[in-house]
Amino acid sequence: MRPGIPAVSLYGIPFCKLGFADTVQVLVEAVESRTPTQVITANPIMVMEGLENPAYLAMLQRAEIIVPDGAGVVWATGYIGKPVAEKVAGIELMHELIRIGETRGWRVYLLGTDPATIRQAAAELQERYPQATLAGYRDGYFRSDQDADVIEEIRRAAPDLLFVGRGSDTQEPWIDRYKEQLGVPLIMGVGGSLDILAGKLKRAPGWMIKLRLEWFYRLVKEPTRYKRMLVLPKFALKVMKERDKLK
Repeated sequence: MRPGIPAVSLYGIPFCKLGFADTVQVLVEAVESRTPTQVITANPIMVMEGLENPAYLAMLQRAEIIVPDGAGVVWATGYIGKPVAEKVAGIELMHELIRIGETRGWRVYLLGTDPATIRQAAAELQERYPQATLAGYRDGYFRSDQDADVIEEIRRAAPDLLFVGRGSDTQEPWIDRYKEQLGVPLIMGVGGSLDILAGKLKRAPGWMIKLRLEWFYRLVKEPTRYKRMLVLPKFALKVMKERDKLK
């Protein structure tokens, strides 16, 4: 976590305690400072992966800022008496940063999902934010031996904002490995947000989000995620069992 950002540690992972508006301000300052900043929008599944995988945990700890993009994280920090201000959804951060970028001349690059979907996401971005500068886009289906070519393509595009949607097991480690080479001021893993932007997936209704049931909506819409979702009750039980240690 970048020095000066208030955080709460959950199993060694520093979550930003700021609310949405203050988080946006921190990220705007990061873009303006031109210092490569990795934003991780973390949830309980990623916390549990960090507990089982030391390399993944170390990667999380190297990130400049981790926001609580998961109702389970918000609940857990409150349960141990060290609450974050609120859930800070990655998809909302993405849209707000693009909106701000319209007025500041920021360049945006989209990286991820399949070729047809990323083209549609790019088209939707331009329609929704007509003043935004789309520096480029490409799909996320590339091999590790193509990393150098992808990095060079992004460097030539010179974006201020890079949104990567390749799945948390791939996108965060990839960003961590190459953020210095990429030289982009702000890089954020956004998972399925590019699919939502393209209209391929739909986000949960507002009332479900307020009731912290977005995870349930995604499970109904994408039943193949059930194995990942099984981690959620394990996370909750672990936090309840180890509450005193976590305080």
